[in-house]
Amino acid sequence: MSESRARRMWRVLEPYHAISYFAPDTRQATDALGLRGGWMSYFGCRAAPLGAVGPDVVAALFYNFHPSMVARAIPDAWNYASPEQLLTARLEAVDSAVRRLLPDPSTAVRRTAELARRAAELAPVAGRALGAANAALEWPDEPHLVLWQATTILRESRGDGHVAALVGAELSPCQACITISAAGGPSKQVFQVNRRWSDEEWAEAEEDLKSRGLLDADGVLTEAGRALRQQVEDTTDRLAEQGWSAFGDEAAAELDRLIRPISGMIMASGAVPPDNPMAMRWEPEELPPTASADPGR
Repeated sequence: MSESRARRMWRVLEPYHAISYFAPDTRQATDALGLRGGWMSYFGCRAAPLGAVGPDVVAALFYNFHPSMVARAIPDAWNYASPEQLLTARLEAVDSAVRRLLPDPSTAVRRTAELARRAAELAPVAGRALGAANAALEWPDEPHLVLWQATTILRESRGDGHVAALVGAELSPCQACITISAAGGPSKQVFQVNRRWSDEEWAEAEEDLKSRGLLDADGVLTEAGRALRQQVEDTTDRLAEQGWSAFGDEAAAELDRLIRPISGMIMASGAVPPDNPMAMRWEPEELPPTASADPGR
């Protein structure tokens, strides 16, 4: 199947956003503020645009994390650092990480940042809490940070639409993990480490999917299960396409061309692991043999 524009743009933009999750700079910045552990850092930084919300709100919006996992980090994170401090910390961490990965980043990504900001300002935010919260933040000055904020708005807007698609398909948070894994995404082990669903909860969710005819006795997606999972992905793309249609074919093609070598370099560097719970993968032939000295100019 050909890749839709909305999915292609997510895939080529996501590595730049994902730097904030995997670069050690973020954890170092939040450790300095007193936060405890990588998951408190993750939940605090990602939820910070929402303000000092409680764990139920974060679990609902992030969707596929076990609620008890969220509750171990939120609201305790706000006792160590305010959302405003964490917004500053995550941006400073991205600045440090990108400067390490890209030579002269502000020059290298200037045009890419301009286009990405335009795309982000067109991304739909109505009914999309995480997308809207990030879109409401002030824009930074440096182009490489503008690019990061733009990729963040675009992915959170898309992610909100994805959650809506999962809810519409009547897939619970655990079942969302099960079905994407069964469709060839990250393994059960990856999801259990990163989303904390127990064996018992996983098995119970599988049994419900089997009773609905979506999984067979061996835990493999049935024809109906594959169709439902494809419906979720198609709906996600369709909802995200609203912004890309307004952005236009020519601008989207230019942004794709400019961001691709940058993201390829990030993936080739190992800064983002190839088997990640975001189900974002790059094929070996897409990765540059060496980092470009001047990507995106």
